Amino acid sequence: MTSPATGPATGPATVTSPCIKVCVVHPEARICIGCHRTLDEIAGWTRMTEAERAAVVADLPGRAARLAR
Repeated sequence: MTSPATGPATGPATVTSPCIKVCVVHPEARICIGCHRTLDEIAGWTRMTEAERAAVVADLPGRAARLAR
């Protein structure tokens, strides 16, 4: 059994969504100003592997810095 919120029935996903419920896409950077993910990453989050999610999360601090400029 699988749940979108927790992943496989073996337990919760180890990489949780960075969503902070501030869903506004920056008009130039084309990333969410709340979680810093692209629209494709947001839409595909529940289908990503743990490694893919970890890679996205690792990239987020650099994206946040782009918005601060």
